Amino acid sequence: MTYTGEVEVGGPADVQAAGDLLITKVAVGDMNNNAYLLRCALTGEQVLIDAANEADTLLGLVGVDGLARVVTTHRHGDHWQALPTIVERTGAETVAGADDADELPVEVTTRVRTGARVRVGSCELEVIEIAGHTPGSIVLAYDDPDGIVHLFTGDSLFPGGVGKTWAPEDFATLIDQVEERIFGRFGDDTHVYPGHGHDTTLGAERPHLTQWRERGW
Repeated sequence: MTYTGEVEVGGPADVQAAGDLLITKVAVGDMNNNAYLLRCALTGEQVLIDAANEADTLLGLVGVDGLARVVTTHRHGDHWQALPTIVERTGAETVAGADDADELPVEVTTRVRTGARVRVGSCELEVIEIAGHTPGSIVLAYDDPDGIVHLFTGDSLFPGGVGKTWAPEDFATLIDQVEERIFGRFGDDTHVYPGHGHDTTLGAERPHLTQWRERGW
């Protein structure tokens, strides 16, 4: 079956291979959050991005092979409802942006900033800090062997715009950093996996950057 990235709460996960990384996307919880289980095809090591909700659903995806670490993209509660249970049940290392780590309901093992690397077996994710939605939001970038970059953006970037902000200065920070650190660096074929909703590409969103900036959200 062809990967679409279109998942619904209570429905099946969607799976695709990106080089040596297997990406499984599932929607969970009342706020229709996306969670992503990454698995190294060579070593079997697994990493979860955003233990958002429905711990049993997420543990079912993890299966018997265990979980090396769980990364939380930002401090908002809808992205970590299942985190304490996941950590307790798997013993996974916890990873989060340095400026959001103190707001999570578990002790954060590894606090990361831009340029840090998060291992998934033989693969690695690059950390990119994108402030504005929260002070310590992070985006995770995986560059697959075919030259396609995969970005796990949390709530910093969605189809149709950047994440919600609560003050003009926060929006200015967010749109500036998204434009500079994401659109200014990666190509149009870059795949975007957001914290809610369907996937997109930078090419689909790039023509609208000026519009987003002008409307202020």
